Amino acid sequence: MKRRAYIDIETTGLSKYLAELTVIGIAVVQGKKVKFTQLIEDNLTDVKLLRALRGTDEIYSYNGSRFDLPFIKTALGLDLKSQFKHTDLMYDCWKNNLKGGFKVVETLLGIERKLKDIDGRKAVLLWWDYINNSNRTALKTLLEYNKEDVLNLRNLRRKLSVD
Repeated sequence: MKRRAYIDIETTGLSKYLAELTVIGIAVVQGKKVKFTQLIEDNLTDVKLLRALRGTDEIYSYNGSRFDLPFIKTALGLDLKSQFKHTDLMYDCWKNNLKGGFKVVETLLGIERKLKDIDGRKAVLLWWDYINNSNRTALKTLLEYNKEDVLNLRNLRRKLSVD
């Protein structure tokens, strides 16, 4: 049975050279078993990421080939493309004439989201609120947003019938 990993990151900006990697969310799925992991702060290392992905047959992302994976490579020195098969679901969406960001595609396909008012820009603000003000509620919201992104990648793959 195929072991799939879904991955999404949060950062302080769009530049992999100027911004910081703040969260990596990973859901490893095999059959009905789902193991969800988030790496932040001291746990945000190449070793911990590889440990979370151990045994994975394929990684799935949305715009990961242009954003998530290059960001991880710059921040952690880890080239996931060289170690794992990777499918960027954004391109499968494009093949099905589903254009736009992940949230737009979710809406078009009827994929539910609890945190409808959070986006990438607000995620950055949540991180800085946590760092600058020790706001644990902001961190909790950011982590929940990241988790929803990761788990919705699985829903997206299923809706697109991508193997």
